[in-house]
Order: sequence, then structure tokens, then C-alpha cells
Amino acid sequence: QVQLVESGGGLVQAGGSLRLSCVASGSILSINVMGWYRQAPGKQRELVATIGSGGSAHYVDSMKGRFTISRGNAKNMVFLQMNNLEPEDTAVYYCWAVTLKNDYWGQGTQVTVSS
Repeated sequence: QVQLVESGGGLVQAGGSLRLSCVASGSILSINVMGWYRQAPGKQRELVATIGSGGSAHYVDSMKGRFTISRGNAKNMVFLQMNNLEPEDTAVYYCWAVTLKNDYWGQGTQVTVSS
């Protein structure tokens, strides 16, 4: 089992920045890939970015250049640096981790971008 806890969300003005953090606990050695998803009101949950255990990162095209995903040295943490935020980025952001057997989700952290 893996537990994920996010932090770092909040209210920011358009053009501002936020850094989300996610800490994994439990069977962290079994984690292969970690990432971030988001869900805006009335919309489906969508992928933001993923990062493998070796550090290879992948982004949804619309996030490239503004968002940066990284993992901590201990490999049980994942971060999402979000710059030049837009009102359309308002959503609940979820941390995600996948092992060979299952995938896991955090509770989510709210990001609100005001215009």
C-alpha cells in the first residue's frame, strides 16, 4: 500500500506561481512512476505530468513550458512547479503513484487562480 499526501495549493493571482508537493509513505520502494493530475469543476480529471523513477518527465502539451515536475532525492516525493498560472489552471490537483500492481491517489489540493 502507498499513501500520498499533497500540499502547496492555494489562491494566487494570474501570472503567479505555486509549488505543489506530494509525499509518499508505505511501500515506496515499489513505486515506478509518480505524477500529477487535475480536475476542474464540471470537467473530467486530466493528466498534467508524470515522472519515472529514473527522472524522465512527460508533460501534457498545454502544460509544457509553464509546469515542471521533479522528484526528491529520496524518491518518495514529487513536486510540481507551476509558473505563469492562468485562471484556467484552477482545479483540484491530485498526486498519483503507480506500482506493478496498483495505482494510488492523494486526497488532492485546491489551486485557485484569480484573474
